[in-house]
Amino acid sequence: MRSLRSAALTIFTWALVLMFFFPILWMVFTAFKSELDASSIPPKFIVDLTLSQFEDAFNRGMGFYLMNSLIASVGSTIIVLMLAIPAAYGLSVRPITKVKDVLFFFISTRFMPIAAIILPIFLILKTIGGLDNIIALVLLYTAINLPIAIWMMRSFFSEVPLEIIEAAQIDGANLRIELTRVVLPIVLPGIAAVALISFIFAWNEYFIATLITTVDARTAPPFLVSFVDGRGQFLAVLSAASTLAVLPVIIAGWAAQKQLVRGLAMGAVK
Repeated sequence: MRSLRSAALTIFTWALVLMFFFPILWMVFTAFKSELDASSIPPKFIVDLTLSQFEDAFNRGMGFYLMNSLIASVGSTIIVLMLAIPAAYGLSVRPITKVKDVLFFFISTRFMPIAAIILPIFLILKTIGGLDNIIALVLLYTAINLPIAIWMMRSFFSEVPLEIIEAAQIDGANLRIELTRVVLPIVLPGIAAVALISFIFAWNEYFIATLITTVDARTAPPFLVSFVDGRGQFLAVLSAASTLAVLPVIIAGWAAQKQLVRGLAMGAVK
């Protein structure tokens, strides 16, 4: 009876996985079709595959927008880690008075919808000349992802036994050595998890990028909308561009999956 339940659970799990993954598979398959085959009804499963849609996507400037996404995502992720690590360490290992109030303040900044604050942000950027600027986009993504990064990093630091830190202090380690040579190697999977999540959030962000960028700093997500215009929907080239846009996230997730699972498991134990 138990084996039957296990088999049924396995089949159900794989069915869910295929159900969620099928749209991505279909998008990748469509990217290799011609526009005529991609828009055919009923859909064609046996077609001549071509790479011309990827060439068309790059001819429309896909490479430039992917580079903007990469700069905004990597830049904001690096700054998030630089700020979140010392902040979370101070809040977990050497907590200040009313640390819970401080943590609640950080997470409360995510309670407010982006739509409620986009107007003052837009006016400020317009006043200082920060519209359509990649540095402004990096700073905004940093501000958005920093509260979650601090919360996650704090849970990882809380997993470090205090005895190890006290032993390092007794041996004469200062705060820098204590953090860089003792604590960070232990929470390295957690850092990888925070970095990956910050990167994905920044890479997929659409709303802010659409409103404050036009040409020079426009990223890949709002650029994808340009493939749907008054002349119709270019499904094949849109699928090719979308495949290129999700590829870095899939590669990063695949490369860091072991650290991501270990990191998230660290935070779940406490």
